[in-house]
Amino acid sequence: MDLILWRHAEAQEAEDGLDDLARPLTRRGEKQAARVGAWLDRQLPEGTRVLVSPALRAEQTARALQRKFRLHDELRPGASAKQLLELAGWPQGRAATLVVGHQPTLGEAVALLLGMSSPDCPVKKGAIWWLRGREREGQPQTTLIAVQSPDML
Repeated sequence: MDLILWRHAEAQEAEDGLDDLARPLTRRGEKQAARVGAWLDRQLPEGTRVLVSPALRAEQTARALQRKFRLHDELRPGASAKQLLELAGWPQGRAATLVVGHQPTLGEAVALLLGMSSPDCPVKKGAIWWLRGREREGQPQTTLIAVQSPDML
């Protein structure tokens, strides 16, 4: 199974009275999302499931991919890595799954899947981490396929 984790692009800072879920992307964030979305569109296999946090900034990031996606409350800010992995169907899922979400959840999932000594891994705004789960000699294995930052596109 391929699991692609995409952190939402740069968003406006939280302001008094603005609900965290309503924070939109900045202009820079819109450009980041467009660059990564275009790259992903060329790389993702047909039939990739796209699961997105209900936060506006995550939804706007996902729209840049121009593919169908579903919002999932389980991916909102503060979600656990375990919730993310269960929703994605890791590692038994057959279809590639793209998750658009938040830190620290994405970094916690990366650290868990790659067996890092730290409980989380920094994931830059707008960046993707592409992981592949497989079984090798009867043992589950996670391979890092790609890490892509919007600044490198």
